[in-house]
Amino acid sequence: MEKVDLNWGEIPFDYIKTDCHIEYNFRDGKWDNGTVVEDDMVSLNISSTCLHYGQECFEGTKAFETKDGRILAFRTEDNARRMTTTANKILMKPFPEEEFVKACDEVVRLNARYMPPYGSGASMYIRPLLIGVTGTIGIKPSREYKWIVFATPVGPYFKNGLKPIKLLVEEEVDRAAPNGVGDVKVGGNYAAGLRASFGAKDQGYDEVLYLDALEKKYIDESGATNFYGITKDGKYITPASHSILPSITNMSLRQIAKDLGIPVEDRPIPVEELAEFTETGCCGTAAIITPVHSITYRGETITYNDGEQVGPVTTKIYKRLEGIQSGDVEDTHGWTHEIKLG
Repeated sequence: MEKVDLNWGEIPFDYIKTDCHIEYNFRDGKWDNGTVVEDDMVSLNISSTCLHYGQECFEGTKAFETKDGRILAFRTEDNARRMTTTANKILMKPFPEEEFVKACDEVVRLNARYMPPYGSGASMYIRPLLIGVTGTIGIKPSREYKWIVFATPVGPYFKNGLKPIKLLVEEEVDRAAPNGVGDVKVGGNYAAGLRASFGAKDQGYDEVLYLDALEKKYIDESGATNFYGITKDGKYITPASHSILPSITNMSLRQIAKDLGIPVEDRPIPVEELAEFTETGCCGTAAIITPVHSITYRGETITYNDGEQVGPVTTKIYKRLEGIQSGDVEDTHGWTHEIKLG
């Protein structure tokens, strides 16, 4: 199959229309068999619960082309399980997990000519979306749902790729409340952080780093990613919190760290400990890993690895994860599966 003509090394992390997406509908107590749709517009009742009461959630996963032209999906099953958790938490009807994986594979197959080539630095981003579509004015769960999955080629989340960024510790805006929905992937969490993220960018930073909303003492996560730090004695530390999303990328990095003999700790990280780390970074499906140049807290700036260098531990775990995703490194954990085009 001949690929579309795109400058693969320069495409942004943004939506590019592809050939089609797939839609499933839940009505009368059951999901239908799905429909392939070429248009990228969605028609909704004006009083749908997703529009008024936030009954919506989404996921993000990726597929990668290997050196020999195969396509590998990365940990789609984990995204399916996480979406089920999210749907249950906000009283939505979960989409069947087995069908979730099949549909993600199928949407990649249908749009295979948009698959970024091996070595381009780009990948195929897969976005499943679950929305409540019952028209109602009363505050109550929807009776009908739409599950949509589309795929789009993307470049790096941060335009400079694996280049360290600057973070600002945010003290005024809370991304999510304790015992709220910070641990699931709902759009409201991202809307809550927009003013903090763009406020930081106006000041010359790339993103914010949130503190816990209860005590303002501990690191939670960055704007759209989990956070980690490397200690002087070589440990991989990541925050333990009920208010942050359990990142599948972070789960992978922790396992890779263990594979490489790097001790791993999930625990509360006091903000004062930022000065004790030798490396820090952000991680998630979109960014994979983004090393941190500096973190500014109350006017004081902490710089890592002379500001411009990517730390040795970050480099090591990043290369291992990237190698597994692209098929260059053996996947000993069963994280990838091949999407066959034939």
